Amino acid sequence: MDSPLPRRTRVVVIGAGQAGLSVAYHLQRRGLRPGVDLVVLDRGPGTGGAWQFRWESLRLGDAHRVNDLPGMAELGLSFETADATVPAREIVADYYRRFEDAYRLEVRRPVAVTAVEDAGDLLRVVTDHGTIEAEAVVNASGTWGAPFRPRVRGDETFRGRQWTTVDYVDAADFRGRRVVVVGGGTSAVGFVRELEGVAAATTWVTRRTVEFVEGDGLAQENGIAAVAAQDEAARAGLPLPSIVSGTKLVATPRIRAAIDRGTLVAHPMFTAVEPDGVRFADGSFVPADDIIWATGFRPELKHLAPLHLREHSGGIVVERGRVTREPRLFLAGYGPQASTIGANRAGRAVAAQVLALLDQKP
Repeated sequence: MDSPLPRRTRVVVIGAGQAGLSVAYHLQRRGLRPGVDLVVLDRGPGTGGAWQFRWESLRLGDAHRVNDLPGMAELGLSFETADATVPAREIVADYYRRFEDAYRLEVRRPVAVTAVEDAGDLLRVVTDHGTIEAEAVVNASGTWGAPFRPRVRGDETFRGRQWTTVDYVDAADFRGRRVVVVGGGTSAVGFVRELEGVAAATTWVTRRTVEFVEGDGLAQENGIAAVAAQDEAARAGLPLPSIVSGTKLVATPRIRAAIDRGTLVAHPMFTAVEPDGVRFADGSFVPADDIIWATGFRPELKHLAPLHLREHSGGIVVERGRVTREPRLFLAGYGPQASTIGANRAGRAVAAQVLALLDQKP
């Protein structure tokens, strides 16, 4: 980052992934001037949000659908027509860079937000490059920095290596090793497929029954149901349920081929981790050198702790993206907005509420 941050602005957006860029786009289109009235902060070294950190072999056709940002069509860009042979992280980073440049969003990076505090009439955003005070803050920090790993009896005794999704870089890291992959989502499925023929042995375990569906219609319907469950929890201030647990996996041609040749065979979750492997409920044992926990993520909200937003139930009450306990704070990409089904739609709604709040101020 070349120039210092402004000390005061009207709106700060934290995060330049899908949700943050969507909100920033709508605010800019409604008259806020990036760099003056609107400051977008992103901790990543480059464009692309969390996608810039995903493993090199991941392709758009292997992952959840990436929705186009509002305004991308006017630039002649669409993920639907992107080259599926190019790493997904490169495509998303390129498209987001062109989007930021075209709409002159002036994203400031790399800037890490360490705290958001109540400063009286304003909110104070504390970063590793100074502080900014704002009339409204839109938090779009996402989940990539908060991978979830369930606790399993004995996991601290394991002598091998334990990884999360964010640690995975290349299947070559597991060459000749015995690997247990835990998780029922697209990341876990991708890892199992990539490890075929590389790892000495791969065992896939899931905490729930995995269902594959042909096409994407049923998966979309289940995704909508999962988003509804997220919305209900957010409104009640409850911990958010997993999006993955409420969806089904689409059997793409490559996934169907892996199922047919016996690569994708899910086993029930083990009950204990031992120094040299995992133990299942029936007493059987699978030796392992590595365990990959592809078990999802939680919202990354530690920097909001000074605002004391949590309810006794453990969650945060959020209505249409606005935090009930602190109405100057908006959570974009949280709860029902966390999936690609809801993030872009929520960008417009959150921006409208932010502008309504600003209109109430002198």
